[in-house]
Amino acid sequence: MPRFLPYTAPHFSEAELLQRSQGFKTYFEQRRSLRFFSEAWVAKEVIENIIMAASSAPSGANKQPWTFCAVQDKAIKKEIRVAAEAEEYENYTARMSEEWLQDLIPFGTDWQKPFLEIAPWLIVIFKKSYDLASDGTKQKNYYVTESVGIATGMLLAAIHHAGLVALTHTPSPMNFLQKILQRPENERPFLLIPVGYPAENAVIPNIQRKTADEVIVYF
Repeated sequence: MPRFLPYTAPHFSEAELLQRSQGFKTYFEQRRSLRFFSEAWVAKEVIENIIMAASSAPSGANKQPWTFCAVQDKAIKKEIRVAAEAEEYENYTARMSEEWLQDLIPFGTDWQKPFLEIAPWLIVIFKKSYDLASDGTKQKNYYVTESVGIATGMLLAAIHHAGLVALTHTPSPMNFLQKILQRPENERPFLLIPVGYPAENAVIPNIQRKTADEVIVYF
C-alpha cells in the first residue's frame, strides 16, 4: 500500500508571485559559465549543501539514479586534467567537424583545460543505469538521463545561489572518470563541473540569450 504525508505550501498573492518570479529570473540571468577560476578555498560544507539540494530533484520512481563525486584532492584533479586534455586534444584536432570548431570560436576554447586544477572543487556527476542490491542483483532505474539532467540543473542553480561559479564540461569520451574515481560498473560519467569563485581577471564571452518569443510557445 502506498503511504502519503500531508503537504502544505506557502500561498502568495498575485503581486507576490510576480515579484518573486521576476526576482528569481533577474538573479539567474546573471549566471554564466566560467573558465577562469580563483584558487580561493570553498568549504566542504558548502559543497555538500549544494549537492544535497541537487539530490532533492525528482526522479523516475524516486530511484535517485545519481552519484556526485566531489574532488578536492590536487593529485586526483591533476590526473583528471591530464586525461581530459588528452581526449580534448583528439577532439579539437581530429574528431570535431569544421562546423563545430567554427561554432566554438566565440568562446575562445581549445584543448587545454587548466581550470580542472585551479578550481578548488570538481563535481563529477555519474548516472546509474541500474542499481545493485547488497547481493549483487540488478535493480532497474527509470528515466535515468532525464532524472540526472534535472538534478544537474538544480546543482547549477544551487551553485549560483551560493555565490559561486561553475562550468559544464564534457571531455568526451569520459570513461576515464569512471576509472580514476573507481566507480562501479553501473555508473557512467554524465558531466564534469569545476566549482569555485571567479578569478579577479575573469572574462565571459559577449553572447546573447534567446528572447521569450524565441523559446516559449503559448496555447
